[in-house]
Formats: sequence, C-alpha cells, structure tokens
Amino acid sequence: MASIAIRHPVEAIEVMLGQRLGAGLVAEVFEWGADVIKLYQAGQGKERVFREAATLAMLEHGPLPVPKVRGVLETHGRWGVVMSRAPGRPIAAEMLEHPSDARAMLDDVVRLQLRVHYEPGLFLPRLRDRLRGAIARARQLSADEIGATLQLVESLPDGDRLCHGDFHPFNVMGTPEAPMIIDWLDATQGAPEADACRSYLLLLHNVPDVAATYLDAYVRLSGRAREAILSWLPVLAAARLVEQVPGEHERLAALVRSAL
Repeated sequence: MASIAIRHPVEAIEVMLGQRLGAGLVAEVFEWGADVIKLYQAGQGKERVFREAATLAMLEHGPLPVPKVRGVLETHGRWGVVMSRAPGRPIAAEMLEHPSDARAMLDDVVRLQLRVHYEPGLFLPRLRDRLRGAIARARQLSADEIGATLQLVESLPDGDRLCHGDFHPFNVMGTPEAPMIIDWLDATQGAPEADACRSYLLLLHNVPDVAATYLDAYVRLSGRAREAILSWLPVLAAARLVEQVPGEHERLAALVRSAL
C-alpha cells in the first residue's frame, strides 16, 4: 500500500481543513484541498481509520469505483483518512429531487452493489466473525436471546464475496454513469444475501417505502431468493444494536424477538 501515515504542522492542517461536506455517527467529512478528509470523532480510535484506509488501498486498483487513499493523519486529537474527492453528490439526493426517476436510479444502485458482490473479499475480516462479536455485546437482549441469535448465525450460509456493510444510495456519489462508492469502514467477506439484507435494514427505519423497492430490485436483478436475504434480518438487527443508533433500539430488538 502507498504511504499510509502522514503528519502536518497544525497551522497547515487548519489551512487545509475546509468546508464540512457531511457527517455521520462516527465521522465527519471535510474539504482537504482538492481531496477530502474523513475525520473520526474523538475517542473512536485510530484502528478504524487504518482499517478503512487499508481496505480502500486494496480496492483502489481494482474494477470498482472507490476513492484513492492519500494518507492517514492525526489532528486535534482525531484521526482521519485523506482520500480523493468523490464526484457530485449522493445519488439519494437525485432520487429525492427527481422522484419519477427514483426507481430507475435505485436499479442502477443495485447493479453497482452486484458488481461489489462479484468481487472476492480476500484479506478482509469474515462477516460471520464480526456478527458474532457484535451480537455477544447486544445489551438490549437477554442472555437466552443472545444465545439463540448466535445459533441462528451458525445456521446461515457463509460466503467469501466482498460485502460493503453500509451500502445505500447516500453512499453512492456522482451519477449512475460515473458513480463512486464511499464509506468502506465495515467491509468484510461474506454472503451477498447478508450484505443486501444489511442495506434493506439500514433503509427500513427511515424510508420503508424505499427499503421495499430496494429489496424488490435486488431480488429481481440478482436472481437471489427473497427468503434467503430476509433470513439474515434478525441476525443483522441484533448486531446493529451495538451501534447505538438513536431511536432504533426497540424496533431492532423487536425484529430479533419476532424471529426467535
């Protein structure tokens, strides 16, 4: 991998840090000259930063449209990844502004996800292992519920395909003709059905209509069975509990309990 650690004087960093372009639960994205820097929140630890940078470095010379890593640095007690800037804005914004074209754009997003699932997930953590660790820490579930969910994990098929882990229209930038997939922190190797179910789960809370349309499109375009995708739902809901997303705990726990 190219140079993965760089440092700048604080004065230079303050000059380079530009407009905030976006923010999530664990990180913010700022302009960084012609590039961008994804700054993780204080206390997130540098392991996440190096993990995402390493994943991008492995993928950037392959067939998928992903940002190119420029380096990793620490500033003001926060670690960040400097990477090439994605073109345009999220496809989700285009879908909201042009609802008559939203279904076709969502089909394009699914086709892009299928390109991801075509690639092997070599050298990445196994999704099954990550799910086991997250479920074991789900405090909203009882010990019996955790045990039953872990047994369910073992009953589901394993896989070795590239799984993004956070794939949805807000993480696809640009246009369907020239897209770029961002936010690769949670990439693993596993079953494509699990990654599709994770996308469905992420959409389900805030935009259930889009979630249903997405699932229909994935089933139609992939040829994979709806039941095979939804079989992962309680497992992924249990694992998401540890992400501490405001307003989601009751719904996620209910998804787990209804399956058990």
